[in-house]
Parts: sequence; structure tokens; C-alpha cells
Amino acid sequence: MRSVPRFLSFLFLPFAWLYGGIVRLRNWLYDRHLFSSYAAPIPVLCVGNLAVGGTGKTPQVEYLARLLPSHKVAILSRGYKRQSKGFVLADAQATAATIGDEPYQYVQNLAAVTVAVCEKREIGIKKLLQAFPGLKIILLDDAFQHRAVTASAYLLLTDYNHLFTQDFLLPVGRLREPRSGARRADAVVVTKCPDVLSPEKRDEIQWKIKAYTSPQTPVFFSQIVYAPAVPLGGRSALGKKLVLVTGIANAQPLVRHLQTEGFQLLHHFEEADHAAYTVERVREIVAFWHQIKEPEVAVLLTQKDAVKWQTPELMEIWRLVPVFYLPITVAFGPQEPTFDDIVRQWVSEAGSGINSYI
Repeated sequence: MRSVPRFLSFLFLPFAWLYGGIVRLRNWLYDRHLFSSYAAPIPVLCVGNLAVGGTGKTPQVEYLARLLPSHKVAILSRGYKRQSKGFVLADAQATAATIGDEPYQYVQNLAAVTVAVCEKREIGIKKLLQAFPGLKIILLDDAFQHRAVTASAYLLLTDYNHLFTQDFLLPVGRLREPRSGARRADAVVVTKCPDVLSPEKRDEIQWKIKAYTSPQTPVFFSQIVYAPAVPLGGRSALGKKLVLVTGIANAQPLVRHLQTEGFQLLHHFEEADHAAYTVERVREIVAFWHQIKEPEVAVLLTQKDAVKWQTPELMEIWRLVPVFYLPITVAFGPQEPTFDDIVRQWVSEAGSGINSYI
């Protein structure tokens, strides 16, 4: 979601003030227990952000799921833009349409992890515990503002290129709630950092963030790690000429990475975040690829988009085209205690008997 142009922002300030007042009142009511909030009997780790748009939640949730004992972990998401309602447990028939693109990516990448979606997280947690009494940890995806559930620990993400400390409330900026909401965080991760980050810059960012968090809240720095491209069909090796297709909140870090690696982007089909790919749209992209008439050119997707291209209807359109997707993971810079140490500490403190599983 794009913020209002700077020269028009003053016109929307009253709406931002009104919105901020409503959110502050809601948080105040939850903080003083005037609104009820459910606490699960097992550790629940919440991953979220203050701003709309992509801050790297999906690879961060995957990182946590791999760090923890995967056969004892469940991921619960809202399932944004799915074509279903209520609680849905991912099974062999699950698709990006039935559970959402990001939860379906979890299904593909994390074979041993239970994945479910539900708009009401309390209902989702209770149904997971009923169906899987051996669960030890639940990861809540994008639930920082979901105050109807009280998590054991809150992990707040903020994009290095769009720090929440420099942002404003909707509709002037991209913040879902005031910056003071960061005080609920048990740790903050600055995502999408450059490969080289000076100690001075780290200290500057930490100082800005700690103006809004509790003094003891640790701040970590992570960067995106791009894995080798995975072929979906047509060819096993990726050439240097690409047609790029993205349906994510911010594709610029990916574009910069590809350019740095020497790829030539012949065209970038930049779709909206969580784009639903129709037959007509995929045919248009494939038709563009055919017009190039250079056999070494491939179509490159993000994995978030690739999961939606794998329906039988769409695969029939591109099955003869060299299509690839680019997986991503995250890596943390050196720091003591490490991010992994902090997460293990959260889980250990939140529930008895958990240490034996870690």
C-alpha cells in the first residue's frame, strides 16, 4: 500500500489523527484488561509489524519454524485473500486459493510443520490444540495488532528501508498503529539490511528504535539471502536474461539483487501484493515471452507468486516456457546474545517441559 504523496499529506492529517485516536483507545482498553484477551496453554510467538506492506514476515516465520522442533510447531495465519472462510487446516488438497499464498508457501517449504488459517486467532489456536494435543509451539503470522490473543512473546519487524520510526499513521503514512505500539515488542528485527552495515549505522538505528520500545528490548539486524533459482519447467538452468514477475509489496530489493548479479531484466511485470493471477494475465505474460524470440530468456517469479502459478489451468498455459522461482531466507548479523538464543529463551520461559524439545 502506497502512502499519500507528501504535498497532499496535510489534507489527510485529520483522518490520521482520528484513526490514531481510535487505535490508541483500543490498545488502552486491552492494556487495562477491559477487553478480554485469550492466552494459550502453550508458547505462542507472534511475528508482525507496525506498517502495512512487506517487511519480510514470511521468511522470518520460516526461520523460526526451522529453528524450533518442526514436528511440534504449528503456524497460524489469517490467510489473506484466500477464497475460504473460517478455520482451514492445510492438507494434501490445500492450494494458494484455499489457504492463501503465504500459508501455502509454508506448506511447500516446511513439510513437518502444521499450517492452518483462521481470521479469529483464538478459535484457530483452540482448534489446533484440539486436533494436535502434542503441539508445543504456535507461530502467529502477522498478528501484532490482533490483541484478542495474548502471545507469549512478540517479534516486531521493521524494514531497513522504511523504518517505523520515520513513518506516519494511515492514511498519511503506512503505520497501522502509533509508533508507541512498539513497546509491546519483546524483540525488534530490522529486516532487509544491506550486506555491509557499519557499527555506527547500527547504533543509530538502535537508538531510534529504543525511543519507542522498552529499554531492555533487543534489536537485531537481518538480511535477505537469495537461494539459487528453482526451475518449474522448460529448462533446468537460468540464463542471464529475464522477464521478472512479482506480486509482492516491495520488489526493489529483488530487482537490485538481480542487477547486481548481472541479470538483464527485459521487462518487469510488477503486480499488486498478493496478486491473483488470472488465465488472461498469465497468457499476457507468456505472449510477451514468446515475442522476445530469444531462447535463453526465462520467466522468473518470487516463490510467493510461484505457488499461485501451479494450478492445472495456469500450468497448461506456461508448461513449455522456462519458468523459475527464487527462494529467499534470512540471516542474522553477529550479536550476543544471538537471535536464536533469545527465541529459545522465550520458549523455555513460556512453558514448562519445552527445553527437552529444543
